[in-house]
Amino acid sequence: MILMNDFSREPQDLKSTMVDAAKRVFDSGWYILGNELNNFEAEWAHTCGSAHSIGVGNGMDAIEIILRALDISAGDEVITSPMTAFATVLAIYRAGAQPVLADIDPLTGLLSPASVVRCISKKTKAIVLVHLYGQVREMHLWKEVVAGSQVALIEDCAQSHLASEKGRVAGNFGIAGAYSFYPTKNLGALGDAGAIVTNDAKIDNKARLLRNYGQSERYVHTEIGLNSRLDEMQAAILYERCKWLAEFTNRRKDIARAYFKRINNDAVKLLAPPLEASSHVYHLFVVLTDNREDFQSHLFAKSVQTLIHYPVPIQNQKPCMDLRRDPNGLECAIDHSEKCLSIPCHPQMSDEDVEKVVEAVNEYR
Repeated sequence: MILMNDFSREPQDLKSTMVDAAKRVFDSGWYILGNELNNFEAEWAHTCGSAHSIGVGNGMDAIEIILRALDISAGDEVITSPMTAFATVLAIYRAGAQPVLADIDPLTGLLSPASVVRCISKKTKAIVLVHLYGQVREMHLWKEVVAGSQVALIEDCAQSHLASEKGRVAGNFGIAGAYSFYPTKNLGALGDAGAIVTNDAKIDNKARLLRNYGQSERYVHTEIGLNSRLDEMQAAILYERCKWLAEFTNRRKDIARAYFKRINNDAVKLLAPPLEASSHVYHLFVVLTDNREDFQSHLFAKSVQTLIHYPVPIQNQKPCMDLRRDPNGLECAIDHSEKCLSIPCHPQMSDEDVEKVVEAVNEYR
């Protein structure tokens, strides 16, 4: 079976360095807010081209902390996409604000700027822009949307590690970016982990308070914070895995290029290719089909694993059915959720694996 992810096939050199990193933490006797975290934060800030990186417990907490650092709370509205992991919307709820749902672009799955404009109200304080599937695209349009307003642009970078446009890495287009390092992400830890990147010193300072109980110094609490600290073990693992990120990303791009070039089936539609090679890192390679269940069964019979990201759009989740949304509706998101299917695109795939996936997709009728 060609799996969606196959960590057992990762290079032995990488596994050895992770074991060494764990031993480093054991030998240090320091497990929270120590040198491993400092080193990874510096490395991730450098990798992203950001002034600051703040390690936190997970990607959802990263979004919540950014919102709270901007003093967004009860009575405020935050616009985001219905095609995202529930964590994006849950973070807005946890900050006390009200999510508002805009529709997507059917060619990419990304949030539609025109739909977002229709959703903006006097209560709108932020837009959480989800770089879905690993792509940043036409970021100048988002600068135009928020230009001259008090609306903050926040980037959900959970799937877009190293994605860049015109030399700028995801997380640096808005006021701050939220990264997840869940194990299946392009840069993944061995458990939950996340980070915030920002070029704003005030957000950096407040985020560091909020992640650690709101402490300004030990036992002195100046904010109502939370416990969301990237621990030393995960920081050490991420520091070592980060050294492989560029190589693994390039392999994902190679696989995606093969799919774009060689998948040829009228029953299977590909999303729009990136405008720049650097702007899509293919956390997921998603196709659309009118007969998803049948297509998925066909691929399984050909020993190709698939997953659906995401079968239930946010507006159809029970706690979210009454959320305010684009007055023109969310028809593109509904259509996408009914047709989307993710096929394997991970750096441990061999050329033979890629060929088998292409053949399986093209054989479907």
